[in-house]
Amino acid sequence: MKAVGYYQSRAITEQDALVDLELPMPVAQGRDLLIEVKAVSVNPVDTKVRKGSAPEGGVARVLGWDAVGIVQAIGSHVTLFKVGDRVWYAGALNRAGSNSEFQLVDERIVGHMPSSLSFAEAAALPLTSITAWELLFDRLEVQRAHAGASLLIIGAAGGVGSILVQLARQLTTLTIIATASRPESVQWLKAIGTHHVINHHQSMQAQLAAIGMEEVDYVIGLNKTDQHFDQIVQVIKPQGKFALIDDPELFDFRQLKRKSVSLHWELMFTRALFNTPDMIKQHEMLDLIAQYVDQGLIKTTVNHHLGLINANHLKQAHAMLENHQVVGKIVLEGF
Repeated sequence: MKAVGYYQSRAITEQDALVDLELPMPVAQGRDLLIEVKAVSVNPVDTKVRKGSAPEGGVARVLGWDAVGIVQAIGSHVTLFKVGDRVWYAGALNRAGSNSEFQLVDERIVGHMPSSLSFAEAAALPLTSITAWELLFDRLEVQRAHAGASLLIIGAAGGVGSILVQLARQLTTLTIIATASRPESVQWLKAIGTHHVINHHQSMQAQLAAIGMEEVDYVIGLNKTDQHFDQIVQVIKPQGKFALIDDPELFDFRQLKRKSVSLHWELMFTRALFNTPDMIKQHEMLDLIAQYVDQGLIKTTVNHHLGLINANHLKQAHAMLENHQVVGKIVLEGF
């Protein structure tokens, strides 16, 4: 089968940073689905793994943690799907990724794809939707938010932020403040439902005061958290909640103590990495989000379609992400 992977960690400008491969066809066993991959999207995690995790033993590593496809075979213990089902999923960090014609994925982290979207449109959503859902409802527990509560999302114009805004707007009563600095990012965030947009390169405290909000109940940091941390401490309310997904340089979390602010890390791969007892919740999330998509409550976040799934197009996608040029999501479709 065709696939794209790498043998050594290289800068994306190097010719062999990602290469086209021919690999053996995998076989579904246990709770695994064998999925024919139809479309994928590319996320910052792809670039981080490529740069920071060199394969061992001369075996290529296949990246990719966002895909849609069709179930071609099932393991003997599968109960949630049948051959021919159209599915979407993010997959597991410790298994071969979705940049291949066929992929094995545990059924407990796979959902039924929205019927109203094309393969490319749907591929933009699984990883970011799971991450956003877990941030809001598992980590911050905003379903218990009191009336009039507010959420500040820092660096909101990317994939996760784009879903966070939509989920928060459709499923909670939160007032949503997002940060962005480029005109196209501001326009995007307003279009998908943000109540207010402020600039993270300027004083957040002053900008919040200008819209009548001295402090916020919840803060989610999506990138460069170490650079924004002092401002986060300033603007979050006493007994507020702060969550983050990036990998910041060291910061002094003791600054949160005076306000009794709780700190929450989110990694959507945790359930699959540790085979947690509630791993099937990601299947349930994806099925529920598919319903919201088909009801028109959540819209796809595709903003860049680069064509076929191959090494050249994936290198282009990685370069765009590393240069912070992306609003919404990058997708590729077919081999």
